[in-house]
Amino acid sequence: MNESRTCGVLFVHSAPRALCPHLEWAASDVLNAPVRLDWTEQPAAPGMFRAEVSWVGPVGSGARLASALRGWEHLRYEVTEEATLGTDGGRWSHTPSLGIFYAQMDAHGNAVVSEERVRGALESANSDSELRAALNLALGQAWDEELEPFRYAGAGVPVRWLHRVG
Repeated sequence: MNESRTCGVLFVHSAPRALCPHLEWAASDVLNAPVRLDWTEQPAAPGMFRAEVSWVGPVGSGARLASALRGWEHLRYEVTEEATLGTDGGRWSHTPSLGIFYAQMDAHGNAVVSEERVRGALESANSDSELRAALNLALGQAWDEELEPFRYAGAGVPVRWLHRVG
């Protein structure tokens, strides 16, 4: 069986030290390959650590990674999965205060908002501000705002590639 493969990145924006090995184990289990992250201090959250790793694996690995990490307290992360010839990509963002957000991504990295979601926003909004709020929710604006200081703090950190074996 020839399964479709894709690539992506796991960004752990902030995690307590005690959680770091558990995150590696969870990612290793999902990717079916050893994952050893290079943890560095997170300047945006003293006492927390950050890491990132690029991965290659079967389509759907991004969703499995996001699910494996969901629900752990004090954890901020993002998982991306690149679009392939036959599948859309995705981005999963998680913060302790907001929970998880998913956006379908096109081949250029743009969030895709479905026609149904746009129509629903247009029909339910009673004002420009309500329409703006509905569209911001569809685009994950609150997650982007909360994660941006953590993303910026990681700028310039080298990225490693992880290839799934088998």
